[in-house]
Amino acid sequence: MRLLLMSDTHLPKRAKILPAPLLAELPHADVVFHAGDWVDTETLDLLEARCRRLVGVYGNNDGPDLRARLPEVAYAELEGVRFGVIHETGAKQGREQRCAARFPGLDVLVFGHSHIPWDTTAPTGLRLLNPGSPTDRRRQPHCTYMTATVADGLLTDLELHRLPPRAPR
Repeated sequence: MRLLLMSDTHLPKRAKILPAPLLAELPHADVVFHAGDWVDTETLDLLEARCRRLVGVYGNNDGPDLRARLPEVAYAELEGVRFGVIHETGAKQGREQRCAARFPGLDVLVFGHSHIPWDTTAPTGLRLLNPGSPTDRRRQPHCTYMTATVADGLLTDLELHRLPPRAPR
């Protein structure tokens, strides 16, 4: 099962559209995760129309329209791997311990907010993944998203994709 992970799209404030390489991944993904800060409902509509399965949450920049359609925390079990999705996890110091305590039943927690790619594992075995942002790199060298495979109870083939720089607006 192929996964596509993204967060912090911030459309149309940080970009007008999702990057073409990210959109090209949609037909290949069995499940798409979005860890919040959509900003516009059009992006949610687009992903709901193009994705086989979408697991998404709202973020701190998402207004009432998105909050009415999305949860703060979402859960999915895929091929024996228990996933959770949330936008904010707090400061990077102590993140693994905090998230492991809050989500003891999960194998993988996908989160966003910082726009900084993240891949660590808590002492409990909880894997924490932040795909960064495909539209707003902040202090990072590239805009990013992630893909992975899940099968037989294992998450494998995790890849951080770096997007080419956008043309100036």
